[in-house]
Amino acid sequence: MSVRYDLPFIRKVILILGDVLCIALSVYCSVYIVLKVCSGEFSTLIYYQMLPLHIIIMLIMFNIYGLFTLSKKRYGEIFIGIVLSTFYSLIIMMALSFYLRAFSYSRGVLLITAVLEILLLNVWQNICWRVINSLEKVKGTLLIGNKSECEHIKRRLESSRQFKYVIKNILSDDVQVDWATKIAMVDLVILGSNIDLTKKAMLVDICQGMQKDILIMPSIYELYCSRIGMDKIDDIPLFRPKYMKMGMEKKFLKRLFDVVFATFSLLGLSLPMFFIAILIKLDSAGPIFYKQERVGLYGKTFYVYKFRTMQKDAEKATGPVMASDNDVRITRVGNILRRMRLDELPQFFNVLFGSMSVVGPRPERPFFVKQFQREIPEYNYRHNVKPGITGMAQIYGKYNTTAYDKLIYDLMYVQESSIYVDLILIIQTVRVLFIKNSTEGVDGE
Repeated sequence: MSVRYDLPFIRKVILILGDVLCIALSVYCSVYIVLKVCSGEFSTLIYYQMLPLHIIIMLIMFNIYGLFTLSKKRYGEIFIGIVLSTFYSLIIMMALSFYLRAFSYSRGVLLITAVLEILLLNVWQNICWRVINSLEKVKGTLLIGNKSECEHIKRRLESSRQFKYVIKNILSDDVQVDWATKIAMVDLVILGSNIDLTKKAMLVDICQGMQKDILIMPSIYELYCSRIGMDKIDDIPLFRPKYMKMGMEKKFLKRLFDVVFATFSLLGLSLPMFFIAILIKLDSAGPIFYKQERVGLYGKTFYVYKFRTMQKDAEKATGPVMASDNDVRITRVGNILRRMRLDELPQFFNVLFGSMSVVGPRPERPFFVKQFQREIPEYNYRHNVKPGITGMAQIYGKYNTTAYDKLIYDLMYVQESSIYVDLILIIQTVRVLFIKNSTEGVDGE
């Protein structure tokens, strides 16, 4: 029986094979360069023996940064992913060569390999990215949902040119139309979260029958049911949804991980934090650190510590307001710290004190929590875990992502949380530091 592969799978295989070839070629070229300029005996065997491990580490990093799928991405994201993957691989290989003293592994070979990898992989992935985008078909899109949701999706699609989705029609879910006819005229259907479940099932069934692509904005109910176990009463199959909270074993392991990670982070970042403190003092009058009341585990309040990025008493006249683009209250140094998320570094002390975790939902201010709780009753679920310095909403969303969309990411984390997930999110956080639009302020609306 013949196996039939689809086009995206073939593209991914070609992409990965090219990545492996670029990595191998970088190692061979760097060894050759060092061999030519190095005097004396120089054994090349160990570099070739370690090549498979080097390739595996790079591919793991590529997978974390999503570099096996290039469509719907800006090339800036791909470039940052390649650079960071190479950097992490360099650090790991240097650490291995330091601890495994049974052989001499040249740092020069590693450094030259890293430079060549960045060059070759960028050339290769840029070619693939351009070819894939040129072959990508423009998809006529139908939006179905209430007016506010559809307008929200429309704005995001119009501001994201990498998505080749052209909106052909926008329909409210409560209108009486021939849905099969409307869906037949487009390539992609996007469903809002507030559509009645019966109608949503009907629309999904039509799309399945016509083999149309479909995207669904999840509701809290659907998210709650996404992690389910099977049960039964006699012969009746039943689903048993899992509560949005962590068990004692996970809590213990997470706390142990937090203490170790925060301790090493503070030791490693002590010198940069010292220079940041000096710059803040030189730039504007006021304290170096800034503390603010936030809502944490089980709704209890605590004080979060940050480097001060705004003028002293910035909210004295206005009261609590979220930062906007070009906010006049932000200092010159503060603008840089916010863009690079360096103002968050003192929160590692919060992690050591036990009020925060390294990874988790971002802690919000009581003023805004009360607002969100009135608008979204399920908002309290995010307080079932400790708040974090970074989180799923910060990696996949932006500063100005809506509270509801951030809540979906936060609740996804509550359900999926583990040490492995935390490590993946920490690695991905570094990329966010270099993405400018991740720190966009809220607009007037």
